[in-house]
Formats: sequence, structure tokens, C-alpha cells
Amino acid sequence: MLRRSLYFTSPGQISIRDETLPPPEPDQVRVRTLLSAISPGTEMLFLSRPVPNRPAVRRNHPSPTEPARLPDEIRLLTGWSHRSRGGFIDLAWSGRLVFSFHPHESCFNARLDELFQLPPGITPEQAVLLPNMETAVSFVMDGAPLVGEKAVVFGQGIVGLLTTAILARFPLADLITLDRYPPRRQLSLEIGAQASFDPAEVERVKLLLADGADLCFEVSGSPAALDQAIAVTGYAGRVVIGSWYGSKVASLDLGGRFHRSRIRLLSSQVSRLAPELSGRWTKVRRFAMVWELLKDIQTSRLITHKIAFEQAAQAYQLIDRHPGETVQVVLTYSD
Repeated sequence: MLRRSLYFTSPGQISIRDETLPPPEPDQVRVRTLLSAISPGTEMLFLSRPVPNRPAVRRNHPSPTEPARLPDEIRLLTGWSHRSRGGFIDLAWSGRLVFSFHPHESCFNARLDELFQLPPGITPEQAVLLPNMETAVSFVMDGAPLVGEKAVVFGQGIVGLLTTAILARFPLADLITLDRYPPRRQLSLEIGAQASFDPAEVERVKLLLADGADLCFEVSGSPAALDQAIAVTGYAGRVVIGSWYGSKVASLDLGGRFHRSRIRLLSSQVSRLAPELSGRWTKVRRFAMVWELLKDIQTSRLITHKIAFEQAAQAYQLIDRHPGETVQVVLTYSD
């Protein structure tokens, strides 16, 4: 049978190609995609410029796989930080809704251990946000917020908003966010932030937090925001760096105050659990918690656009040209 697959062919260009999907292997089932979510950070970084050093990547789920090197033509969603979701049309699992880390394509073959059945009470629109929620959970676990701490989140894209939503469940003294776009700042307030500012107003944050923040998260994707996060953080505070800057270089002011500040800069990435957590936590346990958070937090409102897969080029143009209007763009697939 034929499937339709989406490729990055060159900077700024994508194509949708018809391909022949071979029959499933004996240990596989065939999955038909209903929804897939565009990752506005990682994918737009790939789309806008060549990828540095063609890094090896892994699928981001509990089933171990061999590293996959990105090809010259970058195939979207090679299974590492992205998602698609569909229903089985084969074997005894026929008709069940599942989630899989997979490229944007209309159908595919997969092993059962590569698929996650949607728990009861989870809608497709909630399930499609699973990777972003897992990333936000990873950031918060690495930051380890304490009762009464003052927290600041730089960036209120989809991952930043989910990070804020999780932090809002903690008994923090302050939860402040920053983002360039007013609609995202409004969503941030609705999802639990006490105040939200434009990054150009970072001095207001410093005034509100006279002795600095205890904990900052930099998830904006902007290297300049990391310098702001350091400036806002107080003595012996922590800065969790969740952004991936690609080939962009972060220019930091590490003289003067920083030299004596004992601020800790923490690199956070969702693929692996932090070593200090691995004795009690596994990826499977973290996924179970992520499903519960997707159920409890009203995440569907963060999907701002649903666009037909055949119009994917317009979806990427919308994200690129009107980022203030988009939070999460989802591609929909017809039968």
C-alpha cells in the first residue's frame, strides 16, 4: 500500500512524497496516523538552517533502539523528540488508539513495544502532547523545586507552558514567566503563572525578586535568554537549561556578579533520567506520571491550530512567519 511521508529537502523547504509501505513483519502491526504534532522548536531549527555535525539521535521511549544518524535529506520526526498517534488496523489490536514516536507520515509499521495504548480518559488531542509533557516533567525533575521557592520560566512556547503548568502545582512563593508574545503570556497566566512579562521587561522581574530567583528554567530557544536567566537568579540558585540552540552561540556575562554567585547551570535533556534519580525512577514510571498530568492539566487548549497533512507547508510557514499566533500546531490525516 502507499503512504505519504514528509521530508525536509533543503533549508526552508519540505516535500510530501508517496512511498510504498511494505507489509508488516511478523512482529509488527500497521498503524494509521490520525494526528501528529509539529515541534516548533526543534523542527523549525532544522528547517531554517543546516543541522550541525549531523548528530546521532535515539528514539525517546523505553524501548531501546540503535542510534539513527540523520540523512542528508532530513526526514522529519526520526523518532527522537516528536510524535504521531493512530489506530491499529491489524491483529487483535484493531481499532485501539495508540501513541508512537514516529515521523510525520500517513501510516507505518511498528512493533508492539514501540506503541503506547492511550489510557482511559485521555483524548487524542491530549495524547499528541505526550513528548512535550515528558520534556517538561524532565525539566522540573532536574530543577527539583522546593516549597516556598521563587521560580522563573523563560519562554512560553508549548514546552515552557507545560513546564509552568507543572510548577503551578507546587507550593512556590513566586512563579513568573517571560515570553515575547502577548497571547502566550496570557495563556501562561491562565495555566498558573502569577505574572508574565516581555523579556524586554526583565528588570521588572529583578525588582519583584529583590534577592533573585531560586530556580530559573531557560526553555525559550534563545541564547540571549540564558544570560537573562543568570542575571535574574540569586546567590546559589539554579538555572535549568532546556533549550537546544543548535548552531546558535550563547554569549554570556560570567564576570563580576556571576563569579561569586555560586549559581549552578544545569543541562537538562529528556532522553535520559538524571543519574541521581535512576535508582528509583525509570522511563516507564515517568511515562505513567506524564499520562496522569496530561489527564489532569487542561492541555488541549494549547493546540492553537489543526491543519491537514496535505497543507503541511502552510503549517510550517505559519509557525515561521507568525510565531505569536501559534503555540502547538497539529497535522490531521484523512482516511
